[in-house]
Amino acid sequence: MKPIQVGLLGIGTVGSGTFNVLKRNQEEIRRRAGRGIEITMVADLDTARAQSIVGPDVRVVNDARAVIANPEIDIVIELIGGYGIARSLVLEAIAAGKHVVTANKALLAVHGTEIFAAASAKGVMVAFEAAVAGGIPIIKALREGLTANSIQWIAGIINGTTNFILSEMRDKGLDFAVVLKEAQRLGYAEADPTFDIEGVDAAHKVTLMSAIAFGIPVQFDKAHVEGITQLGATDIKYAEQLGYRIKLLGITKRTTEGIELRVHPSLVPAKRLIANVEGAMNAVVVNGDAVGTTLYYGKGAGSEPTASAVIADLVDITRLHTADPHHRVPHLAFQPDALSDVAVLPMSEVVTSYYLRLRVADQAGVLAKVTGLLAGAGISIDAVLQREADEVSGEGGTSTDLIILTHDTREGTMNDALAQLQNLPTVLAPIVRIRKEELN
Repeated sequence: MKPIQVGLLGIGTVGSGTFNVLKRNQEEIRRRAGRGIEITMVADLDTARAQSIVGPDVRVVNDARAVIANPEIDIVIELIGGYGIARSLVLEAIAAGKHVVTANKALLAVHGTEIFAAASAKGVMVAFEAAVAGGIPIIKALREGLTANSIQWIAGIINGTTNFILSEMRDKGLDFAVVLKEAQRLGYAEADPTFDIEGVDAAHKVTLMSAIAFGIPVQFDKAHVEGITQLGATDIKYAEQLGYRIKLLGITKRTTEGIELRVHPSLVPAKRLIANVEGAMNAVVVNGDAVGTTLYYGKGAGSEPTASAVIADLVDITRLHTADPHHRVPHLAFQPDALSDVAVLPMSEVVTSYYLRLRVADQAGVLAKVTGLLAGAGISIDAVLQREADEVSGEGGTSTDLIILTHDTREGTMNDALAQLQNLPTVLAPIVRIRKEELN
């Protein structure tokens, strides 16, 4: 059988990895797919560099639309990135009857509903395993492996840059800004790391996982997003003393009130496997009603780990290329006409527990005032610790760090209580609030 022909848009880190792995393992892949898979055309602005990677047998052009217009191309791989031209090219490829493979989590998180609808109408596939957690096959696990389950919750370390930074902060006791510079020097962080350190990249990924897990439309605009820029070495140290580690988690959860969709730093018990994921590695925990809790761990980025996911998508499409479109695995695991309109909860309605750190004047009655105010708000306290801060307060006395762990409470209730606490004259600095996730 004639090999299926693939056009590649963008041959940077992931594109070159995809070409090299596909070429290196071509016989193994052919045996698995049932026919050969060949990249026969590449579009890249740097045509000389692209030609040097793919060799003389592959046609290289500087116009992505020339790839889409080629009637010989069956599958288009989009590795350009971003929301702009990538959206136009993906929609044009779909309109031309091409299947699409993409690693572009930002594009799908923002425009996925439109793209999947267009693909369904045209009877083509959009595959995106590489868009979430690099080489970890988490999309396939959610769409297929766990299809018997009612998924209860997902919690993931899905951004390697932030996990590397937090690991270094914990190991070396350094503050965020210092470790970020080191991460940039080592190549773990981009020159402009905003999407990573502000939690946006993780939010793109958890948005896609949430849609697949719960059968809801892609709704990135409803995600609550916080990054790690405000975390200090002090809180990482205190968390360690309390038996926790701080991780940036993407969390989505099914509740009786709606779906939680949030990204923020979280205290996780050190005994949990996910708390021990260090460096630039990724891990995703999925809880299903039948299977219980499962963990998926591996490299979340890099040339060949991400290429592994891209090629897995190519193989899936090749196997199903001639299948009835109505009997393929749906893009978001649920049939398009069976998606749910269950609401995504605003963050103020989310219920979780908290770590609070208050820098307070070391005076009689301060603790009683703080705990009394929390009790008046209906917030139950799990533990209170006091740590000497060894700093002079405004009145010439000393200050102390008051650390409070709470039981579950509604976020809106906690927001109101923190506003009252911050107004106390004995609270000397902005209160630090970090959510606590037991992941039972």
